[in-house]
Amino acid sequence: MQHVTIIGFRKVLGTSLTIPMEMLNAADLMQRIQGGNHRKLQLQLVHPAGGNIVLTAGLELVCKHTLADVKHTDLIIVPALWGNPKGVARQYPQLLEWLQQHADTPVCAVGTGSYFLAEAGLLDNKVATTHWYYFDQFAATYPQVILQRDRFITRAGNIYCAGSVNSVRDVMLHFIEQHYGQAIASEVSRHFTHELKRTYTQSFLNQRPQHYHEDESVIEIQDWLHNAYHEPLTLEAIAASHKLSVRTLTRRFKRATGRSPMQYLQQVRLDNAKELLRNSNLGIAEIAFSTGYGDSSQFAVQFRKHMKSSPSAYRELVRKKLFQVNREGGAEDSVPD
Repeated sequence: MQHVTIIGFRKVLGTSLTIPMEMLNAADLMQRIQGGNHRKLQLQLVHPAGGNIVLTAGLELVCKHTLADVKHTDLIIVPALWGNPKGVARQYPQLLEWLQQHADTPVCAVGTGSYFLAEAGLLDNKVATTHWYYFDQFAATYPQVILQRDRFITRAGNIYCAGSVNSVRDVMLHFIEQHYGQAIASEVSRHFTHELKRTYTQSFLNQRPQHYHEDESVIEIQDWLHNAYHEPLTLEAIAASHKLSVRTLTRRFKRATGRSPMQYLQQVRLDNAKELLRNSNLGIAEIAFSTGYGDSSQFAVQFRKHMKSSPSAYRELVRKKLFQVNREGGAEDSVPD
């Protein structure tokens, strides 16, 4: 990645433009400090109609480039608008045409920046997200787009949508890790976030990192399993509920997740069982029943197989160590899952 084009326009949300710039620039600087044969990253701030970029707070950014100046780019960033984005994208036909011409280039839209991609037709029949406040408006304006209301980040091929400025940090860290390596990505994360970095994988689909893939049908099944794990499910029942053959379900699920549907279900049940063992006073038999196991003995066999411990022993251990004080005087959950 040598050239990044960041689009600016009137009433752009400043942080959605500057945060990606600063993070990418920091990564590039760290790479050059380490030495080696590394060409400096070229960040081009571009105004579709020419002229400087006025941010929502009245600050003005000097913009030396127009769309015509961009001969080649490796990444396009479309920041968010401040306020209602309806109809704004149509005011920049030259930008929409330019985006269409660069459809093969990776692009990341921040928040309502996804309106520009949708207006250009780049999101037709593809998953996308936008700022939560405009979900209904976006869905009504662009019914051909598969809006994902429960995701912070979506990816459709080379098109990334981040629902907020916080989410775009995760996307930028993903790009940085891809092009500069994990060590530099971790260092950039330390400087730009006050908490431990959530990986792009974890942020990709809301709170469920195991969803990281692009098979929409399998994602739907995973969500369904997270809601139905307490029922006495069979492979045949899962396939029938989603109008798939057992063979097709198994093949697609394993290709997407690396596990069979029943292995995945087993993990979901165990994760929920561990949560109840840690944080509830339910008896072992009650936990077994509430997590989809036929009886406590079946639950105990599966729990011991995967956790190398009985449910009762796990509960005792985790409660003893739950608030173990670390060397710095803080409290941490030191019991691994």
